[in-house]
Amino acid sequence: MKYRLLGDTELKVSEVSFGTWAIGGDWGNSNDQEAISGLQRAMDEGVNFFDTADVYGSGHAEELLATATKGKEDNVHIATKFCRAGDVQDPANYSEEAIRQYCENSLKRLQRERIDLYQIHCPPLAILKDGRVFEVLEKLQQEGKIRHFGVSVETIEEGLFCLDVPGLKALQVIFNLLRQKPANELFPKANTAGVGILVRLPLASGLLTGKFNENSTFAADDHRNFNANGEHFNVGETFAGLPFTKGVELARELAWIAEGRGDMARASMRWILENPNITCVIPGFKNVRQVEDNLGTVDVPAFSTEELDRLRSFYENQVETHIRGAY
Repeated sequence: MKYRLLGDTELKVSEVSFGTWAIGGDWGNSNDQEAISGLQRAMDEGVNFFDTADVYGSGHAEELLATATKGKEDNVHIATKFCRAGDVQDPANYSEEAIRQYCENSLKRLQRERIDLYQIHCPPLAILKDGRVFEVLEKLQQEGKIRHFGVSVETIEEGLFCLDVPGLKALQVIFNLLRQKPANELFPKANTAGVGILVRLPLASGLLTGKFNENSTFAADDHRNFNANGEHFNVGETFAGLPFTKGVELARELAWIAEGRGDMARASMRWILENPNITCVIPGFKNVRQVEDNLGTVDVPAFSTEELDRLRSFYENQVETHIRGAY
């Protein structure tokens, strides 16, 4: 495993880390024992960073992390998120009282005294511009409740604004072969500002595994079903904002990246890690097999300049116009 600094902090995190949305809920059925086995396998292979949120399974993902990382609190870093358990548009949801309660609830579920990275979970830009939420996070940091704070953003505009927030150390963004725009301006500026970049949905909700076809279906409690068109939250969180059938078609045209790289998933994440401004990718998983497959990314050969140019041109000419939702 290779490690990268999270921005200009002291935290060195595994370049392939893991998100826990899938084991918490909203991705169809999951099995707790398989999830814990997957977490343990990841740690055995050197993964020292996991991303979660208080709404993943209504806190269940945090509880699973507590079980799997017990006794490893000093060596395994956890990032969690808050605000989406309430009304994200309501300023009262970001009051000091509300944030402190969110924080204490997460600390209790994680069975930790401090959260390594505490992130605002996709809030509206107006809340970020108001600024009071950051004042509360600074207080929590001074009190030792959190080590660092950041924001999980939906749009480049939100990310650029956050770069000017004093003390902010991380941005979590959607970025993959089917959603490349953040690399143009946001990532270089984040690097200059000493802000780390965590890449979520690196496989575009599974499109970039190459395993789907136009007739693939998803369970009723899977966001790839209930949020396929942005019915419940930003459509960019599901299939990178692409209509499913179009996404399958576009992913099929990228099948060539797997040649000599094991499979499409590994190749897709290797492409992300080619960008030096990125701290880590945080793919999801449900079991040991998926963890092992994702970990294979660290051994995948790099892309040539010609291949990178081809992928960039493909995105600009065939993909970008089909992406829905603000980004």
